[in-house]
Amino acid sequence: MCTVVVSIDPSAEIPLILVGVRDEFAGRPWVPPAEHWPGLIGGRDLQAGGTWLAVDPAARRAGALLNGRGVLAPEETRRSRGELPLRAAAEGGLPDLDLTCYDPFHLVLADPGGARLWHWNGAVLSEDELPPGTHMIVNSGWEQGDENERVAFFRPLFATAGRPPALDAPWGEWRELATGAGLPAGDPRTMIIHHELPDGRVFGSLSVTLLALAAGGVRYDFTGDPRDPAAFRRVLPG
Repeated sequence: MCTVVVSIDPSAEIPLILVGVRDEFAGRPWVPPAEHWPGLIGGRDLQAGGTWLAVDPAARRAGALLNGRGVLAPEETRRSRGELPLRAAAEGGLPDLDLTCYDPFHLVLADPGGARLWHWNGAVLSEDELPPGTHMIVNSGWEQGDENERVAFFRPLFATAGRPPALDAPWGEWRELATGAGLPAGDPRTMIIHHELPDGRVFGSLSVTLLALAAGGVRYDFTGDPRDPAAFRRVLPG
């Protein structure tokens, strides 16, 4: 996953909204979100067995993973980062693991009370607690300025988007924004990417998640058609 938007408003009926865009090689096999693990729901990466975003409906908690930058783990001890959002969602914190076995990552843990963010660059672990407001995390980390063109364009739009008044209410403009706001793939600001590489492979945005976390439950919508705001299907009804 290469873009996560977290919107926190403690006074709202839905205090936390999370948007997740997964970028990956198109040929890497995966299946859509379901309860592929007991009590946990998420899309499953069939190559490594983990996920990029996991939801624990009973705990009203979600873990989302982005690749980071830094020192890669040794090949002989490397583990899949796809287990990290599953463990975080289930345990409610950063799993107690030997992080030197993982390539660099950013890990978001969200619930109705807010969100935390861990960064691992292969040598140093750091942690942030996201304050109320609208935040964007990309592969470079939590971008708080306007240097990143994607963040500079989209963050103000997400910040002013009207929140659904209830878990079962329409998403409104959130669906349009989450699927790229109509920007073409070649636009440097785009959130939905498509790159055809010289070796014939395609790297791009494969799916989009819209997640609402509230005291009354979880709303989880998903699409494998990242440019179509009408293609979302309900995974969890709220």
